[in-house]
Amino acid sequence: MKRLRRPRRMPIDPYILLLLGTVGLAALLPARGTGADVASGASTVAIAFLFFLYGARLSTREAMDGLRHWRLHVTVLACTFVVFPLLGLAARGLVPVFLTDPLYQGLLFLTLVPSTIQSSIAFTSIACGNVPAAICAGSFSSLAGIVLTPLLAAALLGNSGGGFSADSVVKIVLQLLVPFVAGQVLRRWIGGFVARHKKVLGLVDRGSILLVVYTAFSEGMVQGIWHQVSPARLAGLLVVEAVLLAVMLALTWYGARALGFGRADRIAIQFAGSKKSLASGLPMASVLFGAHASLAVLPLMLFHQMQLMVCAVIAKRRSHDAGAAVPDEPADATRPAVGTGARSR
Repeated sequence: MKRLRRPRRMPIDPYILLLLGTVGLAALLPARGTGADVASGASTVAIAFLFFLYGARLSTREAMDGLRHWRLHVTVLACTFVVFPLLGLAARGLVPVFLTDPLYQGLLFLTLVPSTIQSSIAFTSIACGNVPAAICAGSFSSLAGIVLTPLLAAALLGNSGGGFSADSVVKIVLQLLVPFVAGQVLRRWIGGFVARHKKVLGLVDRGSILLVVYTAFSEGMVQGIWHQVSPARLAGLLVVEAVLLAVMLALTWYGARALGFGRADRIAIQFAGSKKSLASGLPMASVLFGAHASLAVLPLMLFHQMQLMVCAVIAKRRSHDAGAAVPDEPADATRPAVGTGARSR
């Protein structure tokens, strides 16, 4: 008699639990006075170090090689920085019925953030998609986001984004762009060290983001902005984000098919084009929104966990029907001759 398999639980990222714990700590013990100044200074240094590491990790040669598959990358960038923001602007009509204005600003900021790298690659690999394309698409999106996200925030959020101004542009350049460029320049000498100590530096990455979250939510507690959020508003935000994710998953899958991409490429486009990066978004929000960053990043934190849970289920289903793909399915002629990318190493 066969034993019944227990259904797998929905994936809950342990890091999300740490983030929630950090939010709880900021609610109970927010940084004040001198402590707030120290936390703010440490957060500034942490953000700069994060983007320095991003620059040191990005292989320029891999990025240039990936340009051969330009149609796929343009499609992902269009989904990330054109379609997503348009949907975010359309959500303005949900204020004040479903969303408060601050929550809407956070939702709109969410639509401006670049795509993920690690989870897009992981889900593309599980679904037997084009992993090399997912690697390049995620890298290009993160690189473009350093410039495009602040520019889009300036254009679409304006002064409503917690005081976005010329001073914010200077902060973006000094805290994000300059460290990233420095990492790229020094990669020739430190790239090997970064690769060898990937796990340790990954912990530094996550620890830095936790510090950014603690600082942002502490400022929010001191400013008293959390009194603006009710359970009903949070429920409305979750519904809106679920619809947003469903629309983007459908558009990236069926839209890529309409554009003539093969199955493996469509998988990469779906996972890279429908997701948003928490690691990139949190530091940017801290710079752009200041004391209002806590409400600004709340939609992104919720969307991040939602996309992980939903995409994990989709990737598993894609892996099961991989053998049922039509052999003569139209494929992108510009796709590199690297195979489907079922193996991600």
